[in-house]
Amino acid sequence: MMGYTMGEVKRIALIAHDNRKEALLNWACENKEELKKHKLCGTGTTAKLITEKTGLEVRGFESGPMGGDQQIGAAIVNGDIDIMIFFWDPLTSQPHDPDVKALLRIAVLYDVAVAMSKSSADFLLSSIKINEVYDRNVIDYYTRIRKDNF
Repeated sequence: MMGYTMGEVKRIALIAHDNRKEALLNWACENKEELKKHKLCGTGTTAKLITEKTGLEVRGFESGPMGGDQQIGAAIVNGDIDIMIFFWDPLTSQPHDPDVKALLRIAVLYDVAVAMSKSSADFLLSSIKINEVYDRNVIDYYTRIRKDNF
């Protein structure tokens, strides 16, 4: 197992599909005081809207369909994201659905805390662990696969 340590200040990715942006914006406004303690990033329009509506500094990546989901995934792999809040639209097919699936797979592989709805985001942000150092456990699948094949 490889360890990734989350500091007291978490690096949080904020993502929302078009039909869920308003819900994420409202959630960010409700949780502004806690969110301002952490480093925030997000995909294109979502990051811009959260910054405009809340005044929080949110580092923007590309929009999801233009590679933003992949950029967030790469940031997870690089150990630059601890938590992902992703208000996704389960009823609308997205042109970048394969990217979304890959992002969710990467988040699980790297043991990133993920919330995909208001209730799960509320529970995650109000956890006693949110302002504590926390060690994630990331399974070294590469070594495990090599060991199983030899």
